[in-house]
Amino acid sequence: MTAELVRGQNHPLDRTRVEIRVAAGGPVVAGVTLGDEQGRLSGVEAVAHPGAPRRTGIEVPRQAAAEHRIAVDLDALSAAVHRVSVLLALPTGIGGLTAFGAAAAPSVTVTGLDGTGIARYTITGLGAESAVVAVELYRRQGTWKVRAVGQGYADGLPAMLRDQGLPQAAELAAEIEEAVGRGQARAVPAPAPLAAGRSERPGAGPAAPPAQDRPSPAPATAADGPAPSGAGAGAGSAAGPGPGAGAGAKAAAGAKAGDLPPAPADGGPIDYRHPRRRSTPASAAPAPSATRPAGTPPSAAGPTAPDGSPLPVAGDAAGWSMDERLYNQVWGMFEDLARSVAAYRSAADFAESRLEQELDRALADPRHRLGTAGEDARATARDKHATLVTQARAALDRDLAQLMAESEVVEPALPPAFARWDNPVWQGYHVPAERPMALRLGDLHLPEVLDLRIPMLVRLPLERGLWIDSGPDSYAHGGPGPERDIGRRELPGALTDGPPDESELRRLAMESAVAIAARLLAIHPAGDFAVQVIDPGGAAAPALAPLVESGALPAFPLPGAQGVTAVLEELTRRVELVQMAVRHRAADALPADLDTAEQLLIVHDFPHGFDDRALTRLRYLADEGPAVGVHLMLVADRAQSREYGPVLDPLWRSLLRITPVPDAHLADPWVGHAWTYEPPLAPKGSQVVRQVLGRLAEARKAS
Repeated sequence: MTAELVRGQNHPLDRTRVEIRVAAGGPVVAGVTLGDEQGRLSGVEAVAHPGAPRRTGIEVPRQAAAEHRIAVDLDALSAAVHRVSVLLALPTGIGGLTAFGAAAAPSVTVTGLDGTGIARYTITGLGAESAVVAVELYRRQGTWKVRAVGQGYADGLPAMLRDQGLPQAAELAAEIEEAVGRGQARAVPAPAPLAAGRSERPGAGPAAPPAQDRPSPAPATAADGPAPSGAGAGAGSAAGPGPGAGAGAKAAAGAKAGDLPPAPADGGPIDYRHPRRRSTPASAAPAPSATRPAGTPPSAAGPTAPDGSPLPVAGDAAGWSMDERLYNQVWGMFEDLARSVAAYRSAADFAESRLEQELDRALADPRHRLGTAGEDARATARDKHATLVTQARAALDRDLAQLMAESEVVEPALPPAFARWDNPVWQGYHVPAERPMALRLGDLHLPEVLDLRIPMLVRLPLERGLWIDSGPDSYAHGGPGPERDIGRRELPGALTDGPPDESELRRLAMESAVAIAARLLAIHPAGDFAVQVIDPGGAAAPALAPLVESGALPAFPLPGAQGVTAVLEELTRRVELVQMAVRHRAADALPADLDTAEQLLIVHDFPHGFDDRALTRLRYLADEGPAVGVHLMLVADRAQSREYGPVLDPLWRSLLRITPVPDAHLADPWVGHAWTYEPPLAPKGSQVVRQVLGRLAEARKAS
C-alpha cells in the first residue's frame, strides 16, 4: 500500500532500485542532486539535469514535461552520497507556468521497478515559487528512507542550487535552461481532465514518446525495459505529445459498461470531430481563400459528408507547421485508440465478473439448481452479460470507425519521415533542406482492430540508441496466433509457414537495421548524416549492399577485431573532440578531418568480436554519443552476451528494443496496453530503398 506523506514525514525504503514518478499541472524540469551528509554538493557533477541526464545510479528526463520518471539505483551511488534530492523547476520560454501556485499541486511518487507504490507526496501550499525540492532519499545507519521536503524557492533554480552549497549555481542553472530550450519543442503539456462523453482538449505541443524509454516517438513504452524520458518518459518515455482521450472512452481504464456513451438514438452519422483535439490555432491556420471567407472558422468551412457531417482532415491538430500538426494528430490517434480499447476491455471484464457473480448466486440457492427456475436465472444472467458486451463493442466500433476514417486521410498525407515505404510520397522524393522533427520506426496495433496501424514516431535527434533483437525469443513474445499470422503475411520477406528460424530472424533483423538507416539518411540533408557499420563476422554483407552500392557506406565493414577497433576508436575520438568543443565553445578549433555529420553506428552480431576494451568504448558511445550526434544501433541476441553477466545490463536498458518480426512487447504511456510492433521494412520485391538512396547519392555528388 502506498504511504501518503505530509511535509517533513519520512518512510523507509524496502528496496534500493526505485523509480520516482512526477506529475504536475504543466511542463516542469526534473533533476536530481547528490549531496553529502549535510546535503552539500561536491560540484556540478553531483547534479543530474536535462543537459547531463545520466549520473552514476541516476537517470533523469531530457526535457520539460508534465509527467516524468526518474530512475534511481541507490546501490550504485558513491559512499559519499547520503542525500538524493529531487528538484522540480518551471522552465522559461515555453509559455507555460511562471509559479507553481498557478496550477494543480505537483505530486511525486516513489515506486518499485514493477510500478508498486511505496510513498507519495503531494506538494501543497506553493505560491510564487518557481522551483522546489520535492522529496529526498537519504541514508541513515546503512538504510535508505524517503522524506517529503516541499521546500520552494521564489527566485527559481539558481537560488535552489545555491542553497545546496553549489558555487556555480547561476552558471549551472543557465546551462539547464539552455538544454531545456534545445528540447523546447518536446515539452509535454499536462493532460486535460476528462469528462463523461466528449469534451474539448487543449491543443498539445509536441513531445517525446515511449517510450520504452514509454514509450519516448517512442510513442510506446517497452514492457521489458525502463520507460524513456518524457514519455510518461514517460517508453517513455517517450517518450510524448499531448494526445487526447478516445471517443467515448473514459480517462480511467476501469470504466464500466454503464459509463460508455450511448449510440446515437436515431442511428445518425458518426461524429468525426476528433475528441478533445483543439482546432488549428489562428496563427497556424491557412490564410483566407476564395473557398473560405475571412473570419470563417476552419471547422465550419472544412469538407463535409453528403449529410453535412464534418469529415476527418489531415493535420487537424495544434502545431506551427504541417509536420508538427500531423505528428500531434498521430499521437492523438494513438491515445484515442488506447483509451477506447481500455474502456472496452474494462466493460467486458465487468460483464464477465457480473455474470460469474449472478451464476454463483443462482447456484447457491438449492431451489434454483434444478428445474425451470434455475435455467431461467442462468439464462437471464447470460442475457445481461451479452447485452453489456454488445453495448461495449458498439461503443468501441463507433470509435474505431472514426479512427479508421481519420487514418485513411492522415496516412497518405504524411511526409517521407513519417510515411511507410509503400507510401507514394517516396516516388516523388527529393533530398530535404532541413532535418525533420520525427522518424517513423514502424507500426503499432492492437488485437481488437488488426487493420488500424498507428505509426510509431520518435523525435529527432534520437535521444537513445536502438536494439533490434535478433534472438529466437523475440518471436515468442508476440500476441495471439491469428493476429501474428496476419502480421506475418503482411511483413515483407517474412516466413508464412511458421515461426522464423534463427538464421531467418538474423536476416530480417539486419534488413530492418538497413531500412531504418536508409530512412535516416534520406530524411536528412545531403552530407548531414552518415552510417558506419561493425560486422566482425562479415555476415551482414547481403543486407548492406544497398548502402554500399549507393555510396552511403563507403565500403563493406572490415571484418574481425581490427574492424571493431578502428570504428570504435574513430567514433570515440569524434565524441571526445566535439564534447570539448561544445564545452569550451570552440567549434572552430575542431580538426579539419573530423566528420561533424551525425553518425549512426550499426553493430551486427554483438558481442562477437568485442573484447573488454571494445565493450567499454561501446558503452561510452551509448552514454555520451547521442548528445553530440553519435547514435547506436545494436543488431544482437542478448542471450549471446550472458557470459558478461550484469556488466552489460546498463547498456541493454539504455536502448529501445524493437524486433524484426511482429511482436507484442511495447506499452503505451496511458493505460499500458501491450501493442504489437511491426518493423519498417519495404514491400517484398520493391526497389524503393535503392531508388531513394540513389537520389541521395546524386544530391551528394551535386553538392
